[in-house]
Amino acid sequence: MSELSHVDGEGRARMVDVSAKSDTVRIAVAAGELLTTAEVVALVRADDMPKADVLSTARIAGIGGAKKTSELIPLCHQLALSSVKVEFGFTDTTITIEATAKTKGPTGVEMEALTAVAVAGLTLHDMVKAVDPAATLNGVRLLTKEGGKHGHWVRPESEPTAVPADGLHQVSGTTDSAAGVTDGPHSHSHATESANNTLPEDARSAVVLVASTGTAAGTRVDTTGPVLTEWLAGLGFSVRGPLVYADADITVGLADALRFEPSLVISTGGTGASPTDATPEATLAVLTRELPGVAEAIRQRGTAKFPLAALSRGVAGLAGRSVVVNLPGSPGGVKDGIAVLEPLLDHLLAQVAGGGSHDNN
Repeated sequence: MSELSHVDGEGRARMVDVSAKSDTVRIAVAAGELLTTAEVVALVRADDMPKADVLSTARIAGIGGAKKTSELIPLCHQLALSSVKVEFGFTDTTITIEATAKTKGPTGVEMEALTAVAVAGLTLHDMVKAVDPAATLNGVRLLTKEGGKHGHWVRPESEPTAVPADGLHQVSGTTDSAAGVTDGPHSHSHATESANNTLPEDARSAVVLVASTGTAAGTRVDTTGPVLTEWLAGLGFSVRGPLVYADADITVGLADALRFEPSLVISTGGTGASPTDATPEATLAVLTRELPGVAEAIRQRGTAKFPLAALSRGVAGLAGRSVVVNLPGSPGGVKDGIAVLEPLLDHLLAQVAGGGSHDNN
């Protein structure tokens, strides 16, 4: 049986000495949900609570909570957080919370992510208690973590939580630019807008993944992810995303996108020839089979109008039973991808699921 890290040989609480550990990039994702009433969910989504701006207030509180973790949890180390994102989604009677914390250092950021969820959830409770004093904060838990000697860890059980009503009304924040962003379909100036929730196994589930260092840093507006999210929702998919990751973190982004085994993952960005463009390599590392014809068709459609589209290195294929397709990071490249994919998707997904008996040449 493993020993508890925060207890010494004599059973006394201790702060772990991490001075001998090497600095690595460390990322942790945690989640929870506020169980409330359908009336409260409708009021929050309409921004019509007696205490206004509920989600923005809870988001900023969660970010602040992550930054105060070492003061709240006595044996935690002080960390230089490089990013904290807090995101929300909805079901009929639930507001879901997901927090992502990131640092580069000798110890992990699990407690910071968990604290962000807890504080955001308690703030939601405070904001809605006038309407529903019986609201309950449930299921605060770690989902994934990266970095250190143990590398990538994913929560072993798949826990269904909430299916977002859509992918365009979720909110997020970062430590660099937490204030000044409104919630809704036009607030795309933050690092990510996503629901980040488990989807039912029998749903047509899709994830939109954006590789953009500028968007992840909050210095660039995402013009592609929301387009893909809206398109997929219009086709009847339950959509998670857009998930936004810096180019250097796209491997983590793909692991995040694939963790609930969605039917479809569409990425945008990071397919060019610049030194930081790494989406194709990260995608190839997770594919079990390639679909070269799909990627080539997207390139050909783009090249017919814009010769530089030939420089896109995007790939497509299967990661288990999830179809993964890379699209360029431009609105035109996404438009070309949509045009190619729309007539293929139903048949392709049916084939992957074990149906679809048509012969392909």
